[in-house]
Amino acid sequence: MVKETNTLLDEATIDDGNIIDYITNEKKKDSSKEKVRQRIAQTLFEEYGILTEDMQADFPVRVNGRRKTVDIAIFHHGHEHTVLNMSRAVICRPEPQVGKGATRLRDYSEAKRDLEDLEDIMSEVDSCLYGLWTNNLEFYYLEKEQTRFDVRMKPVGDWPVVDESLDQQDRGSRIRTRRGEPETLRIAFRRCHNFIHGNEGMPKDAAFWQFLYLIFCKMHDEKFSGNQRRFWVGPYEQFDEQGRKEIRKRIMPLFEEVKQQYKDIFRSNDEITLSDRALAFMVSELAKYDFTRSNVDAKGAAYQEIVGTNLRGDRGQYFTPKGVVTLAAQILDPQENERILDPACGTGGFLVATLKDLMDKFRAERNVPVQLEDTQDFLAVHDRLRTFAEKNVFGADFDRFLIKATQMNMVMAGDGHGHLYHMNSLEYPAGELGDTARARKDIPFESIDVIMTNPPFGSDIPITD
Repeated sequence: MVKETNTLLDEATIDDGNIIDYITNEKKKDSSKEKVRQRIAQTLFEEYGILTEDMQADFPVRVNGRRKTVDIAIFHHGHEHTVLNMSRAVICRPEPQVGKGATRLRDYSEAKRDLEDLEDIMSEVDSCLYGLWTNNLEFYYLEKEQTRFDVRMKPVGDWPVVDESLDQQDRGSRIRTRRGEPETLRIAFRRCHNFIHGNEGMPKDAAFWQFLYLIFCKMHDEKFSGNQRRFWVGPYEQFDEQGRKEIRKRIMPLFEEVKQQYKDIFRSNDEITLSDRALAFMVSELAKYDFTRSNVDAKGAAYQEIVGTNLRGDRGQYFTPKGVVTLAAQILDPQENERILDPACGTGGFLVATLKDLMDKFRAERNVPVQLEDTQDFLAVHDRLRTFAEKNVFGADFDRFLIKATQMNMVMAGDGHGHLYHMNSLEYPAGELGDTARARKDIPFESIDVIMTNPPFGSDIPITD
């Protein structure tokens, strides 16, 4: 799918205080609300498959004699933009100003007053079956249920994509997932973290590890479940007690398999301690996306935001900026036959940048754009990347928890485990930490071709010897 654009406007012609409208490619006044609307319009096109020609901003609707405005109205494809043809409605609000900590997310009943305008519009417009209210932090999806005598709005976990229905989503194991765009994935990850930290009251480090467990479950499910997925949520399941229990019944065996698959990462007594409500919310947020096919940079940026919030700074760690990591990987340009080591790997930024670099090279060799990549091309590139990661990528860190975080980053980037060691690289080949002996066997001196690293120069821990 290709979006038609007006080539008369480009960034050089945008005045300060203006923004380019994603729907019309015309200039609009910039504002906090407008930023939210533009992001949603882009998501509707890129992830839901709704063409910009079927969208209209600031569409007027009369409700009980009063004029109300739909921030983005969506119409049946190819039909005139009239009230009779409107199928979905979006109400946008400015993103709230929040601090760096977790923010509590409201449930549908708590947001009822904010949803009144949307519900009024959906009730008035017979053809409008779906609605969304969002401020870029909270997302409330509604479905209209019409009977002979009544009209009511039901909360749903997500909208269907353009050629799908909620009935298909309710047969969940075969539901179609979509590639996550960078900003959408970042918001989804942040919402998960906010919910368990802000709504469940879980300490932020514990919240992070619960989040990590579910990401591993999601990736494991994509790799081994084929068309009969288990990491899925029906459109209504997260909103009732029995549905939440059904979600838990699918996820818990998955996590047991994850612990068996990654024995070097998880202990047998690690467990998912989330409430049914929190588990259902998080699975619903993550299940929408195909992580395997999502862009490495998109997943990395989203993941790094959560990692950085929770794990940096306790032992002098200050994670390397992404631009520096990318530049280092491009300058050193690791080759497929070279062995790569980061002896202070943190969350694995340099290692993941290497995997992305190699993936780009492998794709370029096949001369197939990502958008046109078929299953055979996709598997060929990923199998080659996995082989490289398992043979030639090595990382070590003094912080055992960061090794887990790196492992997840590696799995998301290229489905390859790599070789990761919990050890003190400054003592190597001596040292008492658990993986030192294994590292001595796998990476003896003079066996590494490329080293990329940013050692912890932090001064918080005094050096006494």
